[in-house]
Amino acid sequence: MYHRNNNNPDPKALEEQKARYPDYESHADDTEGYWYVATCSSEYMADDDPRDFYDVVQDYVASHPPVWVPAGGAAPESVIDGATLARAAWDAVTIPTATIGYNPMVGDLRATIVGWDTWVWATGDTPKEVRVTATAGPVTATITATASMLTLQPKDGTAKCTGFGIPWSEDNDRTGTDCVIIFDRSSAHFKDNVTPVDVKVSYAITYSATDGATGTMDTHTTSTTTNIPVAEIQTLNTRPTKQP
Repeated sequence: MYHRNNNNPDPKALEEQKARYPDYESHADDTEGYWYVATCSSEYMADDDPRDFYDVVQDYVASHPPVWVPAGGAAPESVIDGATLARAAWDAVTIPTATIGYNPMVGDLRATIVGWDTWVWATGDTPKEVRVTATAGPVTATITATASMLTLQPKDGTAKCTGFGIPWSEDNDRTGTDCVIIFDRSSAHFKDNVTPVDVKVSYAITYSATDGATGTMDTHTTSTTTNIPVAEIQTLNTRPTKQP
């Protein structure tokens, strides 16, 4: 940001200051107006930035020289570079955790069955893409987060999921789905007779900005647990006896 400098420079540092202030001689006789100089606050420095704060200040000040504003003129806008704006905008975003549907749903418990293909799919509350746009002064940054599939981890069973699943219907049953769980045990031994299934979605994040900045950020993963009741169908095989 810029702040107004009302102080005369220390005579001992005058030569050093001359190099910082562009065209200072043309304003030597001005009695009104102000120089605005860039300044930084460590309060807003990212915690994971490996650089020393002094180095950050030096880089910023070098690219934001003092600006002379005549009396009555508007103060210069603080320019945030596209990469910094994108990170700040993304820090304010919350992606909802995934919600899923499943089939079959048998009886009053709406239970699936041990050993069957249980179809699983992301419901409408689960975003596959999140796009955020932020503007500060003349710079606009667009951040896009995209995901390609659900990651399912049932406590009893195995999951195979290469996408977001397809809602079950009689028509869809003929073509199949890309997301199934096969439970190998009923939920009888779990609390409340339901089997926990961990559901995760990982988002790849990219950004671009009007100042030409582009890049990627660390993958963001949402995680939640859904409980699915699993029932077991009991069968009895008997050998027929000869009738007298």
